[in-house]
Amino acid sequence: QARLIESGGGLVQTGGSLRLSCVGVGRSFTGNAMGWFRRSLGEEREYVALISGDGGDTKYRDSVKGRFVISRDSANNAMYLQMNSLKPEDTAVYYCAAREDPRYGVSWSHYNYWGQGTRVTISS
Repeated sequence: QARLIESGGGLVQTGGSLRLSCVGVGRSFTGNAMGWFRRSLGEEREYVALISGDGGDTKYRDSVKGRFVISRDSANNAMYLQMNSLKPEDTAVYYCAAREDPRYGVSWSHYNYWGQGTRVTISS
């Protein structure tokens, strides 16, 4: 059964960095758009960063632009999110997702595969 597995979450201080990883198992996600979403307590799930199937197009929500970088490694069926200059408002559970389309979508409903989530906590 195809699934996604995230890792790399944790607790860091404001201004610190984390790198999230997402590995696909059970099938190749090469050519599939993928993305990172997050859900904070009491909030809706929101996109953080998205990447097209060929990796040539990316999109970031405004609040993370200049601090986060999304990338993918098709050879390893993986995707990453480098998060720098972290802020307390980045605290959330982060999910990786993939969709059956090479174009990314901004809504969580556009995605067909999800990881279990990894918790990121930023202390002030």
